[in-house]
Amino acid sequence: MRDSYANLLPVTSINPAARTATINGSTVDRYASGAMYQDALIIVHTGTITDGTHTITVEESDDNSAWATATSLVGTAPVIDNTGDNNKCFAVRYTGMKRYVRVRSAVAGATTGGVYGATVLLSDPRVMPAVQA
Repeated sequence: MRDSYANLLPVTSINPAARTATINGSTVDRYASGAMYQDALIIVHTGTITDGTHTITVEESDDNSAWATATSLVGTAPVIDNTGDNNKCFAVRYTGMKRYVRVRSAVAGATTGGVYGATVLLSDPRVMPAVQA
């Protein structure tokens, strides 16, 4: 029961798509299926980036309505802004105590934008195994 399948739960916050405007990702509940995941790794994966600046932030909330930029991070949330960021994977760890997290992308100067998505990888559940959807 100490394997990846029993300890990890991937949850999509931003569906992979071409982005030309700011988007608030879907809420990720760290209490999913009663497990109360103690750790979260935010993974941003890119496809083709053609223009614009896409500033990624991680947000946290106690109540799923009042959101604030998370400061309890290990690593730096990426700023995706050129073709050098094509087909890359960025990761940042959330170490805060809030129940809810989401990924936000603020987009500026994009005409055709860029293709990317964000997944929150929940880990270390208090109640195992992780319930895979």
